[in-house]
Amino acid sequence: MEIVIRDDAAAVHALAADIVERCVVAGDHLGGPVLGLATGSTPLGVYRELGRRHREEGLSFARARAFLLDEYVGLPTAHPQSYRSVIRDEFAALVDIDPTAIDGPDGEAEDVPAESARYDRAIAEAGGIDVQLLGIGTDGHIGFNEPGSSLVSRTRVKTLTEQTRRDSARFFDSAEDVPHHVMTQGLGTIGEARHLVLLALGAGKADAVAAAVEGPVSAFCPASVIQLHPRVTVVIDEAAAAGLQLADYYRYAAAHKPSWQGW
Repeated sequence: MEIVIRDDAAAVHALAADIVERCVVAGDHLGGPVLGLATGSTPLGVYRELGRRHREEGLSFARARAFLLDEYVGLPTAHPQSYRSVIRDEFAALVDIDPTAIDGPDGEAEDVPAESARYDRAIAEAGGIDVQLLGIGTDGHIGFNEPGSSLVSRTRVKTLTEQTRRDSARFFDSAEDVPHHVMTQGLGTIGEARHLVLLALGAGKADAVAAAVEGPVSAFCPASVIQLHPRVTVVIDEAAAAGLQLADYYRYAAAHKPSWQGW
């Protein structure tokens, strides 16, 4: 695992965009890149930077496929806070990806177990995800795998904690409008991606980041499962790094990273 501490949000977003760009360029020669897209506020700056690179530098997503981490259950697809809508507006509209190449869990599916199985199968049939972007909740969740989630779980429905619903309320008219349930990739599903890139910004994420990176691997902090993955890059700002005991070492290691190693 590599922990990279940057000065501010812009630097965090730029490094994450670098990782995605390398994946996209390399994937163009290998049948097309497969991206895992997260929502929430933190990844939006990455998508805007990728949009700028497409617009100004010609970075193309024409051969890319993408899979969403999660979706609210029961929220109409056309709702502005459905994750399909968010990714459409905040990513697909900024680049040249084929909208039909973006898949996500169907939160309106009548047969939820069948839809969950379909989604995991679709990811596998695409050859798996090359780079999976992740945020982290204040309670340590990734995707919407809340504390107590099985570390080998698959795509399924989860009930949101009240803390998560409060954290998400800023995207809705009120906290009461936040759905209680989501369909999310499981921790086992997420762990099958070849490269995990976890982003965090701000002091409010410091405790969760410390638990995920330096705490025990435990269902109490679902994000701690990243410690078991062979390739993880954690990109955070100084405020989110405030709880890390080994922060100085992480800065030293990043500064002395061998030139032949990429992110």
